[in-house]
Amino acid sequence: MPTPRPVFLELWRIKLPLSGVVSILHRVSGVLMVLAIPVVAILFHQALSGPEGFAATVAVLEAWPTKLTLLGLLWALFHHLMAGIRHLFLDYGVGLDRAQSRQTARLTLQAAPVLLVLSIILSFLLGD
Repeated sequence: MPTPRPVFLELWRIKLPLSGVVSILHRVSGVLMVLAIPVVAILFHQALSGPEGFAATVAVLEAWPTKLTLLGLLWALFHHLMAGIRHLFLDYGVGLDRAQSRQTARLTLQAAPVLLVLSIILSFLLGD
C-alpha cells in the first residue's frame, strides 16, 4: 500500500532549525560573493585603464546603491567566514549537541552584523 505523500509542500510553513538557517545563509553568502567577482574585476580593469577610467570607477563606487551593495557583500563575507569556522568545528565533532549547535548558530548570526558595524566604525575612524 503506497504511503500518502504531500501533493503540495508549503515551504513557508516549514520551520527550519537555526542551524539550518545558518547553513542556507552560508551558501547564499558564498553565491553572492562569487557573483560579485566579475563585477569587481570589471571595475578593477576600468580603474587601471587610465585617468578617465579611474574617475568613472570612483563615480560608480561613490553612488549610494553601490555602497549599499558593498555593505551587503561585506555582510556576506563576514557571515560566510563565521559560518565556515562553525562548519569546520562541526566537521571535527565540536558543537554537535543540540544546545551547542543552537548556541553556535545564534552566535554566527549575531557575529556577522557586529563585525559589519565594527568595520564601518573602523573605516570612519581611519578616515575612509
